[in-house]
Amino acid sequence: MNICKPTAIVAALLLSGLVASAQKHNWQSMDLQKDSVFGISVEKAYTELLKDKKSKTVLVAVIDSGIDTTHEDLQSVLWINSKEKRGNGKDDDKNHYADDIYGWNFIGSQKGNVGYDNLELTRLIRQQQKHFGSLNNVSKDTAGLYQYEVLKGKYDLKLSEAQQTLVGITRFVGMLDTMLNKMGNTNPTAADLQAYTPQNPAESQIKQMIAQQLERYPDFKAFRTTELDAAVTHFKEQVDYQLNLDFDPRDIVGDDYNNPTERYYGSGDATGPDADHGTHVAGIIGADRKNTLGIQGIANDVRIMSVRAIPNGDERDKDVANAIRYAVDNGAKVINMSFGKDYSPNKNVVDDAVKYAISKDVLLVHAAGNDAKNIDIAPNYPSRVYQNGDTASAWIEVGASGPDNDETLAASFSNYGKVNVDVFAPGVGIYSSTPGSKYEYHDGTSMAAPVVTGLAALIRSYYPKLKATQVKEIILKSVVKIDHPVSIMENDEPKTVQMTDLCRTGGVVNAYKALELAATYK
Repeated sequence: MNICKPTAIVAALLLSGLVASAQKHNWQSMDLQKDSVFGISVEKAYTELLKDKKSKTVLVAVIDSGIDTTHEDLQSVLWINSKEKRGNGKDDDKNHYADDIYGWNFIGSQKGNVGYDNLELTRLIRQQQKHFGSLNNVSKDTAGLYQYEVLKGKYDLKLSEAQQTLVGITRFVGMLDTMLNKMGNTNPTAADLQAYTPQNPAESQIKQMIAQQLERYPDFKAFRTTELDAAVTHFKEQVDYQLNLDFDPRDIVGDDYNNPTERYYGSGDATGPDADHGTHVAGIIGADRKNTLGIQGIANDVRIMSVRAIPNGDERDKDVANAIRYAVDNGAKVINMSFGKDYSPNKNVVDDAVKYAISKDVLLVHAAGNDAKNIDIAPNYPSRVYQNGDTASAWIEVGASGPDNDETLAASFSNYGKVNVDVFAPGVGIYSSTPGSKYEYHDGTSMAAPVVTGLAALIRSYYPKLKATQVKEIILKSVVKIDHPVSIMENDEPKTVQMTDLCRTGGVVNAYKALELAATYK
């Protein structure tokens, strides 16, 4: 799962100085001229363009890790399958999914839920080891052997880096704790650090680094939790689960995984064991704008369907394809997909599902990814380019932007592509809903995509006669174009480019301009 929790972008945040807690709540909806942050002018649109207009409810599917269906700011906007009787274990509406009240879960069953899963690279290596593990097969498939050795080299490097990084961070944290014990203070201020005399070169380095970070964070505990503890957890998950060839949780689901076209499996648990990411995404799209709680979503007349298909690890093509089909068959008109991976062994089944969605006038919005890479060169799946070279017409690929109209506008972690990324949208320091009726800041193209999804739903709500392809056209034509240079990371080094080098439109989406343009369509 190519989502962007703080652990996935530690280096990028430290380099850029962009810290989530420094941003204004709801900045993504603000206006550049009025509020001096590069939002998409949602509030201005509501005040000036939509005040006296009627809307039609739009169903939006969030294919993700799950959504907390009890969240105070989401309960009123969640899709509820009124044709299904809660908890009776029967498929009342005959859609092949029993008890799908809030949506469906393709990575769980009555046995439980898949929380962690491998990277796709790990699954490919495990599968191919069965064939190339015996020397008897080497001479029979030399091309396949070469491809396997290339993949195995990438896997070995990734595992080694994760193991070494985990050891390094764990060692750093251990030395830091020793130093804090000497200080007799587990939550030191900048002044406390300044007063401490290091007892060795390592402590001098630690003191210098922590002092720098306390300039960005409100206190030491915030830095410790957001950066250090989260980084240890992230790399431990990589070593223990994502890159562990001996770990395979698929038995929990109970499907025939070797059959990529199998459709009907899973459970009605639309929340799952860790709904943090999906809940955050849902809030950005459509958190209740009428109550006085928490946040305000971008779209004011939506119902959000939870389709759980994304684990902590890489999603599987079969589950993604089925999630898209479920969303379409149950009425979704916009689908948010804040996930991605480097390999897609069953891309054909995903392509078929995307084609099906587009045939039903559904718009798909996908996050470009958080690896600071050019996806024109290094693909990020799922993608709108089909295996036969054709392109999905109703698909928007989204990069992440920050709040300031300067060289930092393009988020340093964001993937980009002059051909394969369409637009940028706010994705740095986005405050939204998290499980337990809480709210937190997250960063990533995972947050930028639902900004665009919310905008698409807003347009379809007030202009329901527009086709999915027209909504895409409106969003792309109405961007605020960027005429100044921006900085990106290339090979771990900053590079100055034009926004037109990073996406097709060279701009950031804008709700006000989009709704003005939508009003001109007949």
